[in-house]
Parts: sequence; structure tokens; C-alpha cells
Amino acid sequence: MIHFEWPWLLSLLPLPLLIRWLLPACNPVEQAALKVPFLDDFSEVETRAVSQTRQWPFLMASIAWILLVAACTRPQWLGDPIEQAVSGRDLMLAVDLSGSMEVQDFVINKQTVDRLTATKWVAGDFINRRAGDRLGLILFGTQAYLQTPLTFDRKTVMTLLDESAIGLAGDNTAIGDAIGLAVKRLKNQQVNSRVLILLTDGANTAGEVSPLKAAELAAENQLKIYTIGIGADEMLVRTFFGAHKVNPSQDLDEETLTAIAEKTGGVYFRARNTDELSRIYQLLDQLEPVEKDKQYFRPRSELYYWPLAGALLLAAVIASSRVRLL
Repeated sequence: MIHFEWPWLLSLLPLPLLIRWLLPACNPVEQAALKVPFLDDFSEVETRAVSQTRQWPFLMASIAWILLVAACTRPQWLGDPIEQAVSGRDLMLAVDLSGSMEVQDFVINKQTVDRLTATKWVAGDFINRRAGDRLGLILFGTQAYLQTPLTFDRKTVMTLLDESAIGLAGDNTAIGDAIGLAVKRLKNQQVNSRVLILLTDGANTAGEVSPLKAAELAAENQLKIYTIGIGADEMLVRTFFGAHKVNPSQDLDEETLTAIAEKTGGVYFRARNTDELSRIYQLLDQLEPVEKDKQYFRPRSELYYWPLAGALLLAAVIASSRVRLL
């Protein structure tokens, strides 16, 4: 359907007639002429020709004015309504970039990779499925940084996560600061829609706020935190004296991560391999969204340039005809 953005401008249509009625008429200049009696027979033909000559510019000018006013109303073509998927959830991802994330105890396509690479690989699919949610990204190590504010642009979030590197925020782990930053960024958002997914492979070794104190602050602001402890329970290490098994996740503070989740109404997950990590993200997919009124979008196509082009074309024709008469 056609929609006019500013239909009230149609009231300008009678403006030329109003100006002509209000302004005084211009008296034609009378010039002396020699009257020739035998030309009286041609006066009727001449009057008719002059009348027709004056009518067509007036008609074209009237049409040009109507087209110009129509262009000013900004006509648009509205397409069919398209429902937008909006769940109303504000979801922040906090990813650990400390030095321990470079431990290669995960396997992707039969190839050993470090923990951050595995996180990116699994989180990418999770982010792509978050249509309708606003996503944000926090990267933390010795300090916590807001890498991406809340946005519907999932592609940007994924790109910035892919560009992150181990040690970018320092080699230590500031879990409390990461939670505090998430609280700060989400506290003004809608209640019951605030979710933080915190992924780490260690214990809090840096920062100004303790993890449990930050969890209490998150609970007061109704921020639900899901914590994920990442890292294998054992891996084979080859040394000069032979191969032996070690626990690469011995520094993982599961007790604190569990307490953080329980204080905020979330859940603690343990990811020992990529399969478990994928299942965790599938469980997180089932978070109940906050219901909101459905939102619709109607694509718009501007049409004003068609009447505007017609008005300019008619104006050019009138102007060129006057030049020829002169």
C-alpha cells in the first residue's frame, strides 16, 4: 500500500490560487498601435490562438505544482508486515583469556587445540542461534574489558570473539571483576532478562572484587549467572622420562563457580571436552525468554523521486518554451 509520511502538506495545493487572489493584478503595458481596418476579420482567429497559447503553460504549471506537493508529502510503498523475533533477553558472555587457556587438552576434528580455540568453535554456533536476544561480550584476564556492548548484531559479537587472543587482558584471572562489569552493564536492563554466561578454567587470582562478593551484587540486581568450568580432568604429557598423565584442571575452583551460580539462581557446568561444552550450550539454549509484545517491521520503499522528477521535467519544458518565445 502507498503511505504518505507528511500528508498535511497537501494543504499547500491551493497556495498558488491564494497568492493570485491576494496579490494585485499586474496591469499590462499599453502600446500605441496603428489600426488597420481590414485586419478586423483576423481578430477572432488571433484571439483564439493567443488563448490556446496561454492555456497550455498554465495547465503544465498546475500539474507540476501538484506533482511537487505530492513529492513533498514523501510517498512510500509499504510492504507486508514482517514479524521480528524478539525474546527480550539480555545475554552477556564473559570469556577467560588468561594464560592457562592455552593448554591444549581439547580435540576438534581429531586435532588437539587449546581451550580458547575450543570455546570459540562451540560458542560460535551458540551465538548464531541467539536470534532475538541482545548479546554482549566481556573478555577478562588480569583485568576485565567490555569488548562488545549489548547488540542484536550477532555477527559482530562472533567476529570480536574470534579476534580475541590469550593474554590480551593479562595472564591472571579476575573473575570478580568480570562479574562486576556485567552487573554494571546489565543493571539498567529489564528485570528477569539479565543473564551472564561466565567461562573460565581457573580460580580468581586478580582483580579488586572477590567472586562471591560480586555474585552477591549480581543477585541483588537480579542477574542470573551460569558458570562453566572448562578443562580436561587428565591429559597425557610426554617428558624425557616418558609419558605420564596429569590433571590440567587442578587449579579450577569448582567450589567458587558453583557458589556463584547458586547465589544468582544459575547453574554450574563442567566442560571436559568439546562434546560436553556443546551440550552445555544446548542446555543454555533452553533458557526461558521473557515474553514481550510481538514486534513487526514493514519494509519501506521511497517513491517521492517519481513525482519530483515529473515536476522538474514540466518546469524545464515551460522554461524552454518561454526562452524560445523571447
